[in-house]
Parts: sequence; C-alpha cells; structure tokens
Amino acid sequence: MEELHNHMGNINELLAKMPGEDKFAMAADVFSMLCDSTRLRIMWLLCHTEECVSDVAAAVNMSAPAVSHHLKTLKQSGLIISRRDGKEVLYTIAKTKEAELVHSMIDDIFEFNCGRKI
Repeated sequence: MEELHNHMGNINELLAKMPGEDKFAMAADVFSMLCDSTRLRIMWLLCHTEECVSDVAAAVNMSAPAVSHHLKTLKQSGLIISRRDGKEVLYTIAKTKEAELVHSMIDDIFEFNCGRKI
C-alpha cells in the first residue's frame, strides 16, 4: 500500500477501526433495497403499518404478484418480516438496527414522523 499523507488527523488509526469488506457489502445490500422507487414506497408504508399483499398492492397501485416480488426481496434483505393471520400474510418493518435506520431515513426524507418505534 502506498504511504498515506497525514492531513491534520491520523488516518492510520481510523483505518485500523474500519469495518471489514463484509460489513460494507451488507450495508450496500440494505441501501440497494431503497434504490427502487416502488420498494421505497412499500417500505414507507410498512414502516408505518402492518399490511397484507393485496392492501400494499392497492396502496402502491400495482398488481399483487409484482408487490409480492418486492416483498420477497425486502424480506430476504432482512428489512421486513411477515406473519400469518388466518389465510393472509401480513408484512411490516423488521425489528433490526438496519430496519430502524431505514425507518428513520424514510421519516426524515419525507418529513413524516409516525412516532412508531420498532
């Protein structure tokens, strides 16, 4: 590695604390979930309520199969969870540090504070 310049700080100490590549890959995966406006709309909704596929589909004006695909992707990323209620499956934001960060970002970006804690 090339010698680092020291511009009013100690970059070597900072680099010693830098997370590993796996942590950055995980963060990139979480952020990639929000790069699609449809997934972002679904996340906004699920940050503030628990809903079934058909209600989410109606809310975002999409077909249920298309919404199901997005929900599957969001669930695999760990940002949302689901639970069965009779014949329906209900979705909401997960209770994870990453989901909490996404919820906070969504509320800040859209200037909406639901007051819901996860």
